[in-house]
Amino acid sequence: MSENRPKIERKKPLSDRRRFILTMARGVGVTALGGLVWSAYVDEVTASQLLLRPPGAITEKDFLKTCIKCGLCVEACPYDTLLLAKPGDNKPLGTPYFIPRDIPCYMCPDIPCVPVCPTGALDESSVTTDDKLDINVAEMGLAVIDDESCIAFWGIQCDACYRACPLLGEAITIVYEKNERTGKHAFMKPIVHSNVCTGCGLCEQACVTEKAAIFVLPREVAMGRVGNYYIKGWDKEDEQRLENAEEIHTQTEISKESAIDSLNDSGDLY
Repeated sequence: MSENRPKIERKKPLSDRRRFILTMARGVGVTALGGLVWSAYVDEVTASQLLLRPPGAITEKDFLKTCIKCGLCVEACPYDTLLLAKPGDNKPLGTPYFIPRDIPCYMCPDIPCVPVCPTGALDESSVTTDDKLDINVAEMGLAVIDDESCIAFWGIQCDACYRACPLLGEAITIVYEKNERTGKHAFMKPIVHSNVCTGCGLCEQACVTEKAAIFVLPREVAMGRVGNYYIKGWDKEDEQRLENAEEIHTQTEISKESAIDSLNDSGDLY
């Protein structure tokens, strides 16, 4: 029986040189793969900072942790505004977003995309007023105007963004200014009000320029931050922050002397 068995040749042991080459090749492959994964991750995180999320979305950092990529909000949108990030989109995979220039948010009164969220990534309470859903308090983003590209700032009459805004005369207003260049025409400059703008993007879609001169950015990107150092003295609500404020006195070596003595001090000049 044993004589009929096929003869199996043993593999020759790898030489040290060949073993070294194979190890190096594997290392290079793993490093390259790791680099690609890391590069894709960095690209996604960078892109994520500029994405516009559905109404009620919590902060981007928490949103990425909370969203389970179920797509229920995308299915609920009646206008196909919301998209689900696919492989190759260079966006956090499976997360919902929208592109206002293509299809903006049409401000559904019942906000169907929010109640269906199973995890709270879309926070219903943030778009609720007096126990009712209120799309007008949504903060999806903030419209920003490039006044160098906006033809209204050139003196050409255009109020496309103003007319497209669902919160007409509130989120965007028109300021009239005399056109000194012609002496007989007026500028009709659109102004966005951050405390009213929901970031729906209807203005961006309506913009008549080749590349929109008004565009929506995430509020965290579009807005500056004053900090707690300044108080609006004319704003009673803001001035209330001073009620429990305490004075802070700092003293340095130079401040221990009077201003005149400090100025007259020759120090180490002698």
